[in-house]
Amino acid sequence: MTSPAARARASAHASHRNERLYAEMATLADERSRRRFLLRHPGLVRAETVARLSEMVPQRIRIDVKEALALAESAELIARKLRLAEPLARSLRAKGNALYALDDHEGAVRLHDEAVRLFARARRPTEVGRTLSTSIQPLILLGEYERAQKAAARAREIFTREGDELRLARLDLNVGNIYHRQDRFAEALRNYEQAYERLLPSKNVEGIAAALSNMGARAFCEAHGMPRLVALADYNIAYLYYFRGQYGRAIEALKATREASQALGDGYLASLCLLDLSEIYLELNLSADAVEMAEEARAGFQRLRISYEAAKSVAYLAIAHGQQGKVLRALELCAKARAQFVQERNSVWPALLDLYQALILFGAGRLFEARRHCASALESFGSSALASKAILSRLLLARLALHMGDLGAARRECAAAGESLSGLDLPALGFQLHYVQGQIEHAAGRPSSAYEAFRRARDFLETLRSSLRGEELKIAFMKNKLEVYEQLVDLSLARSGDAAEEAFAYVEHAKSRSLHELLLRATTPVVPNVAGKSELVRKVSDLREELNWYYHRIEAEQMTPEGRTEERIEKLHSEVRAHESELLRVIREVPTSDSESLELLVPVSLPLEEIRRTLPADAMVVEYFRIGGRLLAFLVARDRLEVVPVALVARVQHLLRLLQFQLAWARPNAVEPSPASRATSLEATQAHLAELYGELIAPFRSRLDAAHLIFVPHDLLHYVPFHALHDGSGHLIESFSISYAPSATIYALCQGRTFDGEGSSLVLGVPEAETPFILDEVRSVAARLPRSELYLGARATENVLRERAEGRRFVHIAAHGFFRPDNPMFSGIRLGGSYLTLYDLYNLKLPAELVVLSACVTGVNVIAAGDELLGLARGLFRAGAASLLLTLWEVPDQSTAEFMRAFYDRVLVAPNRAAALREAMLEVRDRYPHPVHWAPFVLLGKVLGA
Repeated sequence: MTSPAARARASAHASHRNERLYAEMATLADERSRRRFLLRHPGLVRAETVARLSEMVPQRIRIDVKEALALAESAELIARKLRLAEPLARSLRAKGNALYALDDHEGAVRLHDEAVRLFARARRPTEVGRTLSTSIQPLILLGEYERAQKAAARAREIFTREGDELRLARLDLNVGNIYHRQDRFAEALRNYEQAYERLLPSKNVEGIAAALSNMGARAFCEAHGMPRLVALADYNIAYLYYFRGQYGRAIEALKATREASQALGDGYLASLCLLDLSEIYLELNLSADAVEMAEEARAGFQRLRISYEAAKSVAYLAIAHGQQGKVLRALELCAKARAQFVQERNSVWPALLDLYQALILFGAGRLFEARRHCASALESFGSSALASKAILSRLLLARLALHMGDLGAARRECAAAGESLSGLDLPALGFQLHYVQGQIEHAAGRPSSAYEAFRRARDFLETLRSSLRGEELKIAFMKNKLEVYEQLVDLSLARSGDAAEEAFAYVEHAKSRSLHELLLRATTPVVPNVAGKSELVRKVSDLREELNWYYHRIEAEQMTPEGRTEERIEKLHSEVRAHESELLRVIREVPTSDSESLELLVPVSLPLEEIRRTLPADAMVVEYFRIGGRLLAFLVARDRLEVVPVALVARVQHLLRLLQFQLAWARPNAVEPSPASRATSLEATQAHLAELYGELIAPFRSRLDAAHLIFVPHDLLHYVPFHALHDGSGHLIESFSISYAPSATIYALCQGRTFDGEGSSLVLGVPEAETPFILDEVRSVAARLPRSELYLGARATENVLRERAEGRRFVHIAAHGFFRPDNPMFSGIRLGGSYLTLYDLYNLKLPAELVVLSACVTGVNVIAAGDELLGLARGLFRAGAASLLLTLWEVPDQSTAEFMRAFYDRVLVAPNRAAALREAMLEVRDRYPHPVHWAPFVLLGKVLGA
């Protein structure tokens, strides 16, 4: 007798097969091809097929209207074969919707009328009402307002009798559109407000989106003194931005709406804004901001005695404290939130909080407690529609067993997780399953099996479109997804064949992926708004937003305690699969000329041979990579690739701390040190630079047979001034010209950037009391650069940079840089009257040949998981700069002014910027021997100028 699990798997398999067939039907352009298709697949001639195809039409309209029409006409063909009223009515309504999208309003109305007649004959009043409501918009556009009002009145009668609040809300939106079209704004607004009040409790995104499509109504609210409705509209706009992954715009809109709500005395709406801000900050890993927002939201909801949202605020607080490593506080808040949700009779959140407590305890090494909480979570998830959370629980149990030394139990949990994953399209969990399997095989002393498991994990990782899937309720199950690349690099080097080349490819994949995931997570997509970009590039961005919407919708559906069904969630997953397939298809069609626009949208790493082609004959890449506690160096020249083990991380970390202490002591301060103190500091600094040289350069110094070196650091090595390292007789910069890059791929891409501007320059300077020499610096620079424009103080604004920088050959900014190690994405530059953060840089167009930031610590970064180097360099490369000159530590202003004069005098007469940097450093060193003065500057990106 077949088991329930086997039947479920068979059903899922059949469902997936049918979805593939449905997707194929969307490509059938005429009736003849559809008839042939149905002859090959007679099992599709069923009422259920008509219903599914009809349901797919509205979603497909957003992507490709012609494909939507093909689906509707396929449904109609099947329905006519069945000769049943209700299926035919569904297909005609779907076809009418597609015709409406194609601006055939008369055809749409004709089909809707026929569908109403057929639904009535089939005695389906709800479907009659739905069709009448749908027919209103094409009637409006035909000017048939009286017919539209009659259709609305008949639909309202049906929905009122059935108590269907959601459909009444949608009907209110459509009636509002009738009045708006007739310029009867007050009546339109009454309907919109009534719809908002009905939609807000359910957060029905599609309905809200329809309501907000008429921005003229919002403007009328503002003009006619209806601020509460304006605030409500703004909140819903922000919520839609969040659902579509436009986090920057969502944050701005929520902050503005919160202020407006507070001014209106609407505490509930203001607290909702805070709660949503907390959730967004959790997804961006901005834990400190998430804590602040969740605390304020909790206080607001408690004042209003609204318990569900108050409990949710406490849960977000727990997650944020967990991200910060505050174990005891996170556990305490988890228990508190769990108790509140139990009191609310919520069946989902208590299990989620059990799982989260298990993760926190696992991270703290409290394995037995973690296993108890995880088992409790699994028991709850096993009887719910939350299949992904059940799988996640099993994978955590596998990791717990692995850490307890029970490889058999770990394998059993992985096998159970794999069986549950079978037939599901959940690549994030597929990645984690294979990664844990790789760890098990590695622990068992089976390197070949471990390698294959890690390879499969990496394949799943590459299928993920972005990091915007909520990551299972913001739970950092694997804080560093890129650990899989470390394992692959390590195991590749132990294999025979082209081990070095294979390992290098994994290194580049790891670094390029971390860069692009950062950009995907942090930015508001700007590509679609750039004039001149192809329709395909715009479509890629649109599809990514659609996917973000579905990812969030699935999570929201899973979190709904009432009315959640496997069928609805499966349909959402089906739409995700369709959109992801479409995204891959469009990406393949994007022309090469638009590839740079796609750098933001698609992770990129170049093959070794392409990187080599961009290397001058006398240049070599020195790329470091950390594997656990070890550091490797990859030496890449045109004709060879070598891998050299160099140092232990702990040793380098210790030496780097000592160096940073000396550099901090040597910086100018109120008390002028004595000549003896200066000499002692110089001697100590040189000693630490020599020790770092011994660890990081000496192991392969004899192999550096090039004139120019490109250093690609990893992890803590981003803080090392390689050009200043000392071999006992001289600094490295004395023997080589030196530049840097975030990855070899980014270096190669920068070499291909060309400058098309007219050759002028923009100089901004913001001198302050503590940085008086900035004024001398920028005046000197402006006097040297060709056709320069100089803006000082309050005039050196962000607007000037946005409006005046594009098309400039050189952009020089001398202003105080500030660095936020807690929230690095909010690091930036203090301009006249505002702050330019990384968020702003990612939406800035700055395609200059060279951008120079001579401010304090503009090159400082924080190293997050997976070498996600977060600093101004990434923002500026994203903005289009080919080369950057930044600083690694706070720079003494007087020596900086002298350095800039020496640097620009050389850059303007010779194309090699690295050579100009080297000569300027050596010149300044003659006057200021201490590296704190001459060594903070680093050149990144393209080396040769025009």
